[in-house]
Amino acid sequence: MSDNIANERKFTIARAMAESIQQEMQADERVFVMGEDIGALGGVFGNTRGLLDEFGKTRIRDTPISETAFISAAVGAAQDGMRPVVELMFADFFGVCFDAIYNLMAKNTYFSGGGVNVPMVLMTSTGGGYSDAGQHSQCLYGSFAHLPGMKVVSPSNAYDAKGLMTAAMRDDSPVVYMYHKGLQGMGWLGTEAGAQVNTPEESYQVEIGKAKVVREGTDVTLVGLAMGVHNCLKAADILAKQGVSAEVIDLVSLVPLDRETVINSVAKTGRLIVVDEDYQSYGVSGEIIATVTEHDISKLKTSPKRVAYPDVPIPYARNMEQFCLPNPNKIVAAYTSMN
Repeated sequence: MSDNIANERKFTIARAMAESIQQEMQADERVFVMGEDIGALGGVFGNTRGLLDEFGKTRIRDTPISETAFISAAVGAAQDGMRPVVELMFADFFGVCFDAIYNLMAKNTYFSGGGVNVPMVLMTSTGGGYSDAGQHSQCLYGSFAHLPGMKVVSPSNAYDAKGLMTAAMRDDSPVVYMYHKGLQGMGWLGTEAGAQVNTPEESYQVEIGKAKVVREGTDVTLVGLAMGVHNCLKAADILAKQGVSAEVIDLVSLVPLDRETVINSVAKTGRLIVVDEDYQSYGVSGEIIATVTEHDISKLKTSPKRVAYPDVPIPYARNMEQFCLPNPNKIVAAYTSMN
């Protein structure tokens, strides 16, 4: 066994997030965390585990069940020089605090003519697949990305999770940090093994607004985000057995969106499939396709495809939910339909 392999720290995304927050809190006394069950419990999804013991209740603040109140309080604290990290437990809950997120957090820098920064992180869970029904299973990437004034990121692995969280906490803009529950490493949710990767101990940043080519190929470009990246990689393995070389792009960031990496890939492959666990209509998948076709439609050898969640509320019944979710076989079928 090489020294590099022996020294690997294969973290879950939850552990990577917690370490990033810990290190930034140690380095910057302005950073503090607020949210429901983020103290003694360490967060429902493990993102703040162990932080209460080190930093105490002043900087790790359990809040009442009032998202409007604590997100609004975080906006005020950010404008006053603090750097809050706030957890909205489920992205689905944005409806009860929409005003605090979009009319305050996202717009106050603009309203002040750039005189006031809002350096805060809103971290929130996304994704289903474990029968938690329509109020706890949505991704809503498109909903947040559609609203100007906020950066939006979503990691697919622990390395990116730590680096993105560090970058988000150091950013002077509000950042919405969307983590997929199926990638967190929480046993009761099921875990995508590919999300657990080597995560360096030192503090580092992953650039917000830069996509990654995680697998090179020549025949088709598969574009995904968070869990979608893993579905794309599995589909690429299946396609490889059929003699098809698939390139896989992890968007990493929705706002800013790295359109150039997608455009360059499609210029090489001539085919595009976008995978999105958010709803199909009016979403990220359509935006990626529009980006490519508006730039130079002549680069496409055939019509692009999208594999996304159908426009229906997410069912509770496991067989119905699994029927709706994107998966590798649906991606392979989309490619087959191109030819």
